[in-house]
Amino acid sequence: MNLRIREATAEDLPAVLALYAQPAMDDGRVIALAQARELFAQFARYPDYHLYVASGETEPSLVVGTFALLVMHNLGHLGTPSAIVEDVVVSPGQQGRGIGRQMMAYARELARQAGCYKLVLSSNQKRERAHAFYESLGFQRHGFSFLIEL
Repeated sequence: MNLRIREATAEDLPAVLALYAQPAMDDGRVIALAQARELFAQFARYPDYHLYVASGETEPSLVVGTFALLVMHNLGHLGTPSAIVEDVVVSPGQQGRGIGRQMMAYARELARQAGCYKLVLSSNQKRERAHAFYESLGFQRHGFSFLIEL
């Protein structure tokens, strides 16, 4: 599938929220559109945090995937930045068509252009198909991920 990947706008938020409602993501529970608009506006405070959407070239208004990318500037690693990709999701009816692969290639290129020394992501332990997908893209299991639910 030929994709158009671009930075999301506030007009894309209903489609992004619909993607997040998938069982593998937020299981039907998403924030209200008004709250999403407020949070999206806060992205501008982070100079290198962006939400992206993917759509078909022939149907640019049909959002079929999304991800967020944060480039973090570091004092360690000789000041070399790192990148984190988050909230990766593809429409259920479009999965298996290379959309996730193209989105991750795009994220990787953005991180490379920003001079990052690594691109990282975390994935729920239960999502074994997602793990196999990320490994097929060259991601390696590295270290441990820890969390404290607040």
